[in-house]
Amino acid sequence: MRAARSRATKPPATAVSPTGPLEQLVSACGLETVLLATVDAQGRLKGKEYDAAQLVERLRSGALSPEMCAYVLGTDLGMTPAQTGPFSWQSGFGDVAVLPDTRRARVVPWLPGTALVLAEPISGGWPHPLAPGTVLAEQLHRLAGLGVVPAVGIETEFVLYEGTARDAAASGWRGLRPAVRANGDYGLDNPPAVRKFGRRLRQVLATAGMPVEAVKGEGAPGQVEVTFPYGEAVLACEQHVLFKHAARTVADEAGLTASFMAAPSTGVGSGLHLHVSLADFDDRPVLAADPVDGTELSERGGQAVAGLLAVLPEVAPLWAPYVNSYKRLHPHSFAPARLTWGRDNRTCAVRVVGHGRNLRLEVRLPGADANPLLALAAVFAGIRHGIEAGLKPPPAVSGDAYEQRDAPLVPQSLEEAVGSFEASSLAGELLEEPVVAHLARIARMDLDHHARQVTDAEVERGLVQA
Repeated sequence: MRAARSRATKPPATAVSPTGPLEQLVSACGLETVLLATVDAQGRLKGKEYDAAQLVERLRSGALSPEMCAYVLGTDLGMTPAQTGPFSWQSGFGDVAVLPDTRRARVVPWLPGTALVLAEPISGGWPHPLAPGTVLAEQLHRLAGLGVVPAVGIETEFVLYEGTARDAAASGWRGLRPAVRANGDYGLDNPPAVRKFGRRLRQVLATAGMPVEAVKGEGAPGQVEVTFPYGEAVLACEQHVLFKHAARTVADEAGLTASFMAAPSTGVGSGLHLHVSLADFDDRPVLAADPVDGTELSERGGQAVAGLLAVLPEVAPLWAPYVNSYKRLHPHSFAPARLTWGRDNRTCAVRVVGHGRNLRLEVRLPGADANPLLALAAVFAGIRHGIEAGLKPPPAVSGDAYEQRDAPLVPQSLEEAVGSFEASSLAGELLEEPVVAHLARIARMDLDHHARQVTDAEVERGLVQA
């Protein structure tokens, strides 16, 4: 096991860039395996494992036109096939073609001798309209039509538990013990296993060309926060998907489990905070009234905030896709409970922070379980709507936003959120009706799953009392 862990974090044998054309990486790094993957609706890598040399040759000769069963775009969290819709039993589960981007292959040092190639699902020669990457690309295209280019920084929280995922499954997912037993927020005295995990995670991500900005302990026992540098939106999302894959792999090698549930236990919430700044085509900042050192929002900055507050509650399944997602959103939890905004105010749904060209919007609504491609698509749709409609934001909140009784509540459950999503003409207009129907169908599958389950909490409350 020691040898396997060492190999999994060993840099490529030669000092070459960890990203680049697949054929060059395979030759320069002596790679044996290539993961050809797409991103599913849940934000997970799905695909096939190929012999590196054979894949390069088959792609070069045109002997391989990669395909996957189309259901990878339409299952729920447990990979349950849908009953209706384009990816369902009614469809016959045919294949969907995927277009690999072999120019942007990436070595993944947490898996020995392995590179990843992301592949875009296509339909009729065009990007598949229901693929998460296409949903995000459409919003970026429409923002560009307004002369606006976003930059994105992602920070995410997750919880480390003692024992591997196999250990947790063997115990029936009960008796999970956080790897840090107390509030470790900003703590620098973590247990050796947690320090070792953090060090290895930083190393493999840096070797993969994805250095993190910071890793810190968070407020709940065993909770960790990782912050990534600012960058281009699609790349930020791709790197986040890879980061989750790396975190789970490195945790398993360390005898730990990394959980990205939004609410892995009662009273614990893990967020996916999206930091967004806007610039024009000449790289001039859009959000700040004073682009040099200002902290006040420009007119367009105010419109962006107003659009977020108006649109995000109507498209909640994009940033809170599961029943569990809503158990994080409650008062005095550092997760939003009301649709508010404020200057450097962590009790708000939208926090305005920074100054001048670094002024940015921190959208605090999504949980760690969100697919970043879809969550960002929701954010960009909101910003676009605010600018196009010339909306004005409500007054900023300077105190405890949880006590702002006149501010609307965030959606209280997935059932409420899906109902609003399906009925929203604005959601259909901003995202297009087929996307709304597709994502609503997946969300309802999660509702159907939980409707049939008897939980530990129900048994504890009712076994002898009912």
